[in-house]
Amino acid sequence: MIDPRQAHDVAHAIATAALGRDPGPMIVGDSLSHHVYLGADVVVKVIEADRHSRLDREIALAPHLPAGITAPLLDSGRYELETREVRYACYARAPGATPGMDMPGVDEVTARLLAAEAVQRLHALHRWTPAAPARQTLAETLDHGGFVSKAALFAEVESLGALNRDGIIPRRVLDGLAAIAEGAPAQASVAVPVHADCHWGNWLARDRSVTALLDFEWARFGEPMDDWFFLVRFSGPHMEAVLDVVADETGTSPATLRRECEVREASYLAADLRVSLQRPDIPAQTVAENVRDLEELVLENPWWRHAP
Repeated sequence: MIDPRQAHDVAHAIATAALGRDPGPMIVGDSLSHHVYLGADVVVKVIEADRHSRLDREIALAPHLPAGITAPLLDSGRYELETREVRYACYARAPGATPGMDMPGVDEVTARLLAAEAVQRLHALHRWTPAAPARQTLAETLDHGGFVSKAALFAEVESLGALNRDGIIPRRVLDGLAAIAEGAPAQASVAVPVHADCHWGNWLARDRSVTALLDFEWARFGEPMDDWFFLVRFSGPHMEAVLDVVADETGTSPATLRRECEVREASYLAADLRVSLQRPDIPAQTVAENVRDLEELVLENPWWRHAP
C-alpha cells in the first residue's frame, strides 16, 4: 500500500503538472478502491500499479463518453515512486457535492427532482453509440456480480447451498432466493452502455440539479434496468419516491421495476456472500453481514413492502 502522505504528495505533483500551476490545498476524498484527492478545481485518483485495473477502464472510456455527462479527464498515466509504480487519473473538478449513498439529509422534493434529472442523464448514456475503442472496452468480460440470467442466478443459489456447510444461511433464505430466481427473466440483454454503479454516492448535484455522474469503472454493455436499480435501491428513505419517478420517466410499470430490481439485488447479494464464503481471509463479521443483507431481501420483501 502507498503511504497516505506519499500518495498526497504524488497527487499534488500530478495536479500541478496537469494544471500548469499549484492546485492549492488538496483534501482526501471518500473511496473504497483508490486514493482520491480533491483540490479546488481538480481531482486526482491514484492506485498501486499492481492492483485492480478498473481505473484503466474508466480512463479508456473518458474521452468517448457523451459530452457533459461526467468530469473532463485532464491527464492519466503512470507515476514512478522510489519503490513502486502507481497509476493515476486527473480530472477537472465538477461543481456540486454528492447527495451521498442513501441520500442523507435530502428532503423528498429534492430527491424527486434529482432522480428525474439523473434518469435523463442516464437516458443520454443509454442512447450513446460508442466509437470502436469505447465499444471494445464496454464489451470486455467483467465479473460485475449483477444479474446475467435465470440460470446463472440459480447457479449462485446452488453454490451457496454447497458452501453452507456450517448452516450459516437459513434454509428459508435459500428457498426464498430460489423463488426470486424462478421469477427472473431468462437472460439480461447487453444492448446499451450502462454505468452499472450509479448509486447516489457517484453523482454530484448543486441547487437541486445533478451536475455530473462519476466513476465509470464498472461501465459495460447491459440494459437500462441495470442503472435504474442503483438509483432506486440507494435512495434511503426516498426509495419509494424515486421508484415512482423512475417508473414515470421511463414508462415502466412499478410492478415490473420492483421485480427487475429485486432480481438484481438478489444477484449482487448472492455473489457477495459466495465470494465471502469462498475466501478464508474474509472476517466472520463480514460473512454475517452478507447473510443479514440477503435475509433482509428475501424475508422482509423490501421491494414489495409498499406496493399497492
